[in-house]
Amino acid sequence: MSARGGSMPPPPNPATYFPAPRITLPGGLDILRTYSGAFICLEILFGALVWILVAATRVPLPLLQGWVMFVSVTACFFSILFLGVFLFSYTHRIAIDWNQMDFLFHGATFVFYFGAFLLQAATTSLHNYLVKSNSTTLLSDHDYNISIAASIFAFATTICYGCSTALALRRWKL
Repeated sequence: MSARGGSMPPPPNPATYFPAPRITLPGGLDILRTYSGAFICLEILFGALVWILVAATRVPLPLLQGWVMFVSVTACFFSILFLGVFLFSYTHRIAIDWNQMDFLFHGATFVFYFGAFLLQAATTSLHNYLVKSNSTTLLSDHDYNISIAASIFAFATTICYGCSTALALRRWKL
């Protein structure tokens, strides 16, 4: 009882403090039937190819290709994790705005992957650069061909992340 003799107000409803998660993408295997699910699968596939191709070359510039490897491995891992959250329907158990999370994840990854693509393309462009100590090129012909493929797949992955970002923005703001 309060000092004025009235009763105490009822405790607040916890549902008002923890709103239901906001999500417009389906859970379970239905995620794979959407454009977003298809783009996430392509991001994982192309990102893994970038990872494999960069790892298959003799790394002439560790600072540049180290960043490419870091971005491709990290993005591939988090894309698998993100897809797993939707496949196993954890979106209904974690109360956050999944549309906003989708936009933030894909937007940030798009920016990082665009930078990684530029660095991979810059490494590839140094094919004819001569090393002064022994008059050989920085990249052998074999490494050059693999580096071209890695640049193409890095570009394709960047495009996939860009499309996912656009779809996520559309879902989040509409």
